[in-house]
Amino acid sequence: MKKIYFFLFFPLFISAQINESDTLNLKAKLALTGFWQDGNVQTLIFRAKSDFSFKPSKKMVFKTINSYVYQAFGKVKADEDILSLNFLYFNPNRKFYPLVLGFVSTNFRREIDLRSLFGVGVTYQVLEHKEYWLKFSISSEYEQTKFGKTQFNLTEYNGSQSINTFRSTFWVNGRYNLFKKKIILNHEIYFQPSLEQRNNFRWQADLGVELPLWKYLNFKINYVHTFESIVIESQKQQDGMMSFGFTLKSY
Repeated sequence: MKKIYFFLFFPLFISAQINESDTLNLKAKLALTGFWQDGNVQTLIFRAKSDFSFKPSKKMVFKTINSYVYQAFGKVKADEDILSLNFLYFNPNRKFYPLVLGFVSTNFRREIDLRSLFGVGVTYQVLEHKEYWLKFSISSEYEQTKFGKTQFNLTEYNGSQSINTFRSTFWVNGRYNLFKKKIILNHEIYFQPSLEQRNNFRWQADLGVELPLWKYLNFKINYVHTFESIVIESQKQQDGMMSFGFTLKSY
């Protein structure tokens, strides 16, 4: 049977998150990627991600990161996820500055119908330079997670469709321009333990290498590894994904 391959969009991937301490009043990024294959094997993949920040006042910066992912193989849906990360920073040009955060997400594969997380924290700028930056953050949040099933890998949570807890999050974010900007390294790493349940925790490492091709265009290699201690029964606790593509930015 004849196969047809059709790329929905030229693949674009977001670089490391926007640095809220930058002096620009408005910054934005948009990424779209997609693939469709028909014939003996039917595959549909679509991903979209936006990164936007602006200064509502001289001492505040609002940043929102939103993404949507859809994947289907043989007309069977494998993923349909929504993620919205929202931050409000106060005096982000200082060495220490506070923040307020609110996250909302869904995850089809992990059967998470809705997860919401709201909290406050503080960031410490370890390094701040035009060519590189490194930041440590700590925050405390209240999380509500509603699952599609009530059977888990940890049996003590069986029967509970919603698992709610207070968390603490430790963040390490950085970006480094090396060899006169010929290579750019970036990382976003966090660890999220529950403050009430010792066996309830998660972590993620997002690592990237970029090779500039043009002022607004970089070739990128990206690897993301995630781990969740509580998952639906028979699911794996960890996922890893490596991607190759391009970063497009407007500044």
